Amino acid sequence: MRVTRASRPSPAEPGSGPPAGAAWAAPVVVFAAAVLAFVPTLQAGFVNWDDDRNFLDNAAYRGLGPAELRWMWTTFHMGHYVPLTWMTHGLDYVLWGMDPRGYHLVNLLLHAAAALAVYFLARRLLALALPQAEPGRVLVGAAATALLFAVHPLRAESVAWVTERRDVLSGLLYALTLIAYLRSAEPGGSRRWYWIALATFVAALLSKAVAMTAPAIILILNVYPLRRVTSWRDAFGAPGLPVWRDVAPFALLSAGTATLSLVALHPPTQLGVAGKAAVSAWSVAYYLGKTLLPTSLSPLHEMPKSVDPLATQFLAAYGVVALAVAAWVAARRRAPGAAAALAAWVVLLLPTLGVVQNGPQIVADRYTYHAAPALALIAGAALVAVPRAFDAVARSMAAVVIVAFGAATWRQATVWTSPETLWTRVLAVEPGSAIAEVGLASDLAARGRFADAAEHYKSAIAIDPTYPEAHNNLGVALTRIGNPGDAVPEFVRAIELKPDYAEAFSNWGNALVRLGDVPGAIGLYRRAVAADPAYADAQVNWGNALVRLDSAAAAIPHYEAALAIRPDNADAHLNWGVALARLGQFGDAAEQFRRALSLKPDLAEARDYLARVEAMGAPRPQ
Repeated sequence: MRVTRASRPSPAEPGSGPPAGAAWAAPVVVFAAAVLAFVPTLQAGFVNWDDDRNFLDNAAYRGLGPAELRWMWTTFHMGHYVPLTWMTHGLDYVLWGMDPRGYHLVNLLLHAAAALAVYFLARRLLALALPQAEPGRVLVGAAATALLFAVHPLRAESVAWVTERRDVLSGLLYALTLIAYLRSAEPGGSRRWYWIALATFVAALLSKAVAMTAPAIILILNVYPLRRVTSWRDAFGAPGLPVWRDVAPFALLSAGTATLSLVALHPPTQLGVAGKAAVSAWSVAYYLGKTLLPTSLSPLHEMPKSVDPLATQFLAAYGVVALAVAAWVAARRRAPGAAAALAAWVVLLLPTLGVVQNGPQIVADRYTYHAAPALALIAGAALVAVPRAFDAVARSMAAVVIVAFGAATWRQATVWTSPETLWTRVLAVEPGSAIAEVGLASDLAARGRFADAAEHYKSAIAIDPTYPEAHNNLGVALTRIGNPGDAVPEFVRAIELKPDYAEAFSNWGNALVRLGDVPGAIGLYRRAVAADPAYADAQVNWGNALVRLDSAAAAIPHYEAALAIRPDNADAHLNWGVALARLGQFGDAAEQFRRALSLKPDLAEARDYLARVEAMGAPRPQ
């Protein structure tokens, strides 16, 4: 716990300040570099990797009205409680509708703002840690820290993926929390800054739960560079009391957030202790290695089906962790700042190291977003502390690294341009990814290339025969290319693997309709609704089957039920219009077709049907 005491900063000598204009030029450069590295994202779309479930198929967030706000503040959509992040997406919808370029622009601006916050945080930390350093050198070190954070290729996943807005927003708020806390804790600091820190911390938690590490980081800061606690005796004696008073409210909020997160995530079956240790060690080794040499990055590194803690990759990871621990022990007295930064890096990573496994990944580039400034700060401090004779060489080397990282980030950002580029990249890095095969196939299917999609679904099944979504989606593709008989066994297998698979029941019903067994299909739609009462498509399909049986009146309640679940369901309005037209209610049918077109202007069937019923006497709008 003991650290080396350093003398308090002395007033800077005349002429030791930064060059004229540098004080404002440095943050401008940081902001501009953060934007420039991610320019390709401004032409990117949504991807079928959670963006579809969060935005394309989710009408609940669209706007900032009472209904949308109620949903944002009460939902655990996809296992996350992030109401503040959802509010920014509600504003997205108000400003841009469903144009993904606007969503990406906000992600980019938030990231650039986070880079600025890291710059100002680094300036304050470096000034505290190196009190004799000239302000101009501190400025250079802080700028390098912020640039290494901002343009590193590991940032691409957080910035270029609309779903990960929660990373950049919470990262910005986290940095502001630490800046405000440092202002409050320094000699003569105002208590007002403490309450600002607590407020921004709450906002960070409401943006993403990973901010729960702040209490531990505040403790580290109090050891170094604040030096309010310099020994275990200080920590548990009178000198430590103000620190614990500071930390307590943060810790209580973090504990509540951690509990809420565990409840919300409903984590799947977890690895044993040895498996968790292996995954955690591998994660630390991966993040450390990719920070230094960011090659072969991928949007998905799948968790292996089984984890052998004694496998070669994990044994190597244990070695890396052991070396890192040895380096930390060696630095603890000689370079307390580096030791504190390394400890902070590990603490910031802790929520993502696999202690509670959630999701199909063993590691993810986005998990480094909050932790990255800690390692970057070590590099920034080295630039401040380097002997003056080596300034030019050190700064040139830093500039080369930053430019190289920026170029690599530009390339990595293009990976997120579309589902095709995303999944092609995953398969290039990890050819055996069943999830990537399904993702690429689903993109092909969305573009009407069902035969090509079927081949990729078959590849996914060859990799993982127990993947229910692959079987279900293969069945859909086979149905669409005219092989419903071959599709049926795929739906059956999907349901064997996932007995409550509502989508597979409904799709099986669609295949039976193609085979002429409409009553059998209705039975399957009934089972789909029983498995998932909120599955609107099953209600639409049920209604369509009844129309085929000349029971148009009986179909209408199913379209109404579908629209009660999803008011933006254009297909429900379209088919409701068809049912009304069958009943001779052409005016009401026309109104349903118009509603379908208002939701989906390119829906050609609705336009054709509308023209037909208007030709049959349906009144045109005045």
